[in-house]
Amino acid sequence: MKDISEEFQTLMNRKNLVEKYKSILNEVTRDPDVINFISDHRQDLDKDVLTKSASKLYEYCEEKKKIARHEPSQVPGYMPVLIISNHLIDIAYQPTKELIEEQNAVQLKRRVKSINMPKIIRDASFKSFIREDSRNAALLSAIQFTNHYIEKPRDFHKGIYIYGALGIGKTYLLGAMANRLAHNGFQTTLIHFPSFAAEMKESISNSTFGEKTNAIKRAPILMIDDIGADSSSTWIRDDVLGVILEYRMQEELPTCFTSNFSMEELQKGYLTISVRGDEEPIKAQRIIERIKFLSEEVQMTGENRRNPDA
Repeated sequence: MKDISEEFQTLMNRKNLVEKYKSILNEVTRDPDVINFISDHRQDLDKDVLTKSASKLYEYCEEKKKIARHEPSQVPGYMPVLIISNHLIDIAYQPTKELIEEQNAVQLKRRVKSINMPKIIRDASFKSFIREDSRNAALLSAIQFTNHYIEKPRDFHKGIYIYGALGIGKTYLLGAMANRLAHNGFQTTLIHFPSFAAEMKESISNSTFGEKTNAIKRAPILMIDDIGADSSSTWIRDDVLGVILEYRMQEELPTCFTSNFSMEELQKGYLTISVRGDEEPIKAQRIIERIKFLSEEVQMTGENRRNPDA
């Protein structure tokens, strides 16, 4: 037989529980979102919905408060919404605006694969590109290419070959193109060619040459930065650059370039003369023909923004 004090405590606990339940019910029924939801769906809800759905309504109100106070919630990054289930009120969790923005940012970064490229291209945009007469032709070509690709991604679109002096914004413009395409759901790969060439030489020793070459040559959209800036090598020219460009020409994959040299200068110098001084004009012509098939040449001039005193 229970002690009188124990029975009294049990009764008090029950009374406290009832009082707490009434307090919870009173609180949730004053919530504007709960009031509007019940009003909008009254015909679809059980007549005792408040009693039967009290725990769900309480959870809904408490989670909203946590999010408003920036406290850890039951499902971080998601906010509760009221739904109907079997004529009662239930809760579903939907991603918050902040989580959606964060996920979109991650997706954008994944769509722009940058290999040995400067950090400045991460936020590059056409809007922030400084407009000058000496730079506008290249900017217009870049905008036209991205617009045409976005409108008809299944068609073959010639890329652009931007050439000009050091530090005038060629690489930045490539980044702006890549980011514009990423915002529209397209994946772009950017490579700094001199660094990529050095990496390919190292890849022979660790047996990753074929894998890396295939990844680059098959990129949906490829942008090759600073072609001609490394020391010329017949192996890089023929077995790396040549293989990549041949595949992209055959598959009609959009490809863009930047260089300090015009196509003619690139052909007569970098592509023809090796580091040993050998001249191979026929092989150079083969490469330049592929570059011309894949891109239209456009010159950019202006001051060196990276090093104004240069």
